Amino acid sequence: MSTDDISDIPVNLAVPKTDATLTVRVIKSFEYRTEKSLVLHHLNLETTTVGQLKETVRQAIQTQPAWKPYRNTTLDTIKLYTKAHGAKTTNLIINLDHDEWIFDDDSKTLAELGLENESEVSFFNRQAYEEFKKHPDTKWES
Repeated sequence: MSTDDISDIPVNLAVPKTDATLTVRVIKSFEYRTEKSLVLHHLNLETTTVGQLKETVRQAIQTQPAWKPYRNTTLDTIKLYTKAHGAKTTNLIINLDHDEWIFDDDSKTLAELGLENESEVSFFNRQAYEEFKKHPDTKWES
């Protein structure tokens, strides 16, 4: 392959929002940094709502064997973690700043909320998140 065949267009802009890849970071425990990623391919960000995304992830957790440890976790909140080529947080489990990045409206489409190809979102329990924000200590290092 010659360098003439390589595009300068970033992958988040090269792939249409109607055929995006999205990584969902399912968080079981903030304190122990227990997280597993679910990669969703061929997602239409212009028609998929926050509520539909939540149901898709919950369905994967209930039906795929690798997700068995997550089946008793109450997951109710989605928050943007990062977009492709964007800055990542220094916290390895979730970004504790930018609460405006929490997707509170289940009827909004993912495109309306600014998601694009190769974005990452976190899916977690809101109550556990609020508690962790008050005392962001991890226990897995002890």
